[in-house]
Order: sequence, then structure tokens, then C-alpha cells
Amino acid sequence: MTRTRIKFCGVTRAEDAELCAELGVDAVGLNFYPKSPRCVTVPVAAGLVSKLGPFVCPVGLFVNAPQFQMVSVAEYTGLRAVQTYSDAPSEFDFGQLGWLPAFRVKDEAGIAAVRGFLSASRVSDDAGSGSPASSLTRLAKRPAAIVIDSFVPGEMGGTGHVAPWHLLAGLDLGVPLILAGGLTPDNVADAIRQVRPWGVDVASGIESAPGVKDAGRMRAFVSAVREADAG
Repeated sequence: MTRTRIKFCGVTRAEDAELCAELGVDAVGLNFYPKSPRCVTVPVAAGLVSKLGPFVCPVGLFVNAPQFQMVSVAEYTGLRAVQTYSDAPSEFDFGQLGWLPAFRVKDEAGIAAVRGFLSASRVSDDAGSGSPASSLTRLAKRPAAIVIDSFVPGEMGGTGHVAPWHLLAGLDLGVPLILAGGLTPDNVADAIRQVRPWGVDVASGIESAPGVKDAGRMRAFVSAVREADAG
């Protein structure tokens, strides 16, 4: 049976972090984007990471942040991966941290942009083995996975808008695909059946208010994913 990984993003409260661990979700996103209603301070994030236990991966979400800031926050809080929305991703090299670049996609052009981005990472890999140089921008590190989110002008995730599943169905990018954008306990099973992502990422779909997770919806979301996997 295929197991879809689950990431709960935008956790701000200790009780929600503890329930994430209890439910066995794979990753928890901590938001460091100042304009987000789910933004947490570094000390708060460190406290939340301590509630997750050893088997839940804490992921920091950053928007156009400098690399040194992201690495510093990761070291202080115990993050094991970073999710980035950035205008200049080719500059990043996070060492042992997992890297999850996120893309807001609304049409075929957005898919082409993701493919071009990953082509640059393949060029980087080839260059390291002595192959000829390319005109493509080289990435400092190949992503661990790609997050595909919905496109809403001026917003960076957590909007409740659904990503274009029809464009993502059967999409093979050569790296794991994490589906975000408007997922809820009611539609995540359909999303999994249609897109077949490696993982799913939810924020607003399990909340009673921005940054306040709803325990019932958290449980229902996990159950829906597991039922879709079993089916």
C-alpha cells in the first residue's frame, strides 16, 4: 500500500504540535513569514519543535529570506528542513537540511517553470561529475521534494484555494511532489486519487481560525488520507 506523507503547516500552539505527534503526521510546518497570520517567533518555534518528538520532521517556511537567516533559525530551533518561496533559489545550499522549494501554479506555464527549475538542478548534478557546463543557472543543492501550491496574487500559501489538480495528475518531475493548496478533510482523498502525490500539505483546511488548528479536522484529515491510501 502506498503511504501518502502528511504535513500540517502553520502550527502556532503547543497543544496542536502535540496532537500532530500523536496523530503520526510526517512533518509540521512553522511559518517565519512576517506577513502571515501563522507567523511564529524563533523562541516560540523552538518550543513547538520540542513538542514534536523524534519522528515528526519540523520544517521552516520562509519567503525571500537570506540563506544565513534560514540556517541560523534552523540551528536554533531544531528544524530539519526548509520550505522556501524565493525569487533566487539557485543561491541556496542548506547542507544537511532538507530543501522543499514551493511553487504557486495556476497554468501550464507554471508547470514549465517548475520543470525548468529542476532542469537547472540536474545541470548542477551533471556539472559536479565533470560534464560540460550549461547556460542554465545551476542550483547549489538539489531539492528533496517540490511543493506545488495554488496561485493567489500577493499570497504565499494558506489561502484555501485549490491547486490545479488536472495539470498535476500523472506529473513526473523526477523528485517527490508535495501537493498543497486548499486541501481539507473533505477533498484530500479526491486529490490523492487524482494527483497521486508523494505528500500532502495543509494549513487552513484544518483550522478554526488562522493559526488555530481544529483537533477534529486534524484527525479527520489524517483519516481521509489513510482511507485514500488503503483504497
